[in-house]
Amino acid sequence: MRLKFTKMHGLGNDFVVLDALARPLSLTAEQLRRIADRHFGVGCDQILQVEPSRQPDTDFYYRIFNADGGEVEQCGNGARCFVRYVRERGLTTQTEIRVGTRGGVIVPRLEDDGQVTVNMGVPEFEPARIPFEARARALTYELEVDGRRLQISVLAIGNPHVVQIVPDVERAPVAADGPLIERHPRFPQRVNAGYMQIVSRRHIRLRVYERGAGETLACGTGACAAVVAGITRGFLDQRVTVTARGGDLGISWAGEGQPVMMTGPAVTVFEGEIEL
Repeated sequence: MRLKFTKMHGLGNDFVVLDALARPLSLTAEQLRRIADRHFGVGCDQILQVEPSRQPDTDFYYRIFNADGGEVEQCGNGARCFVRYVRERGLTTQTEIRVGTRGGVIVPRLEDDGQVTVNMGVPEFEPARIPFEARARALTYELEVDGRRLQISVLAIGNPHVVQIVPDVERAPVAADGPLIERHPRFPQRVNAGYMQIVSRRHIRLRVYERGAGETLACGTGACAAVVAGITRGFLDQRVTVTARGGDLGISWAGEGQPVMMTGPAVTVFEGEIEL
């Protein structure tokens, strides 16, 4: 089977985008891993599949698969690439669209300057809905990892996130601890592990070990989760610049019950075909 694709990225968090609007696609985990493989395939952190709307109040639906072939609920950088993709291909004339995902409806908007703003929805803090095994909701939790007790924030932005505050993000044990946190037994659906360095009340640096993909150059939902965690703990203002290894995102959040807004770039790299 020959499959057409578009390679895109948001701050270096890269995607292979597949059009399943006219013809349904049902790829196996092995085929998805082949596409994502950086040596034998196209190479990407996630694969995004564009599908027809499944709800009357949405314009499209999109599925998100990590490099390991597993399907996940949400992807912030992918959401920005999604709206650029459907606009560039004439699939919509709207600059703002409503998109259904496994994690709920998101609303990406293409700005006049080429940046993309996404309404990422309202953060979830209740442990059972994240999901996270805890007796009750708390501002922070202790998590035992490799014999150490870490103080963490836990929340979901369509997908589950752990956020730790570290003194120097470049020295954070992302490669060592990230896989242990991702598969910690208290997270029945695994989790993304974020490491946040607070530079000022309006600026943080961030690294994220993503569930099913490993560390990426940027993570949109991870940036949202970090800012929300910092605001709830009283360390950050409502508007924050998040510096990832791939560049900067603007995140704003007005408080509990309100949606998180994310602004950043989305870039088309190339188009091609792969034989599966």
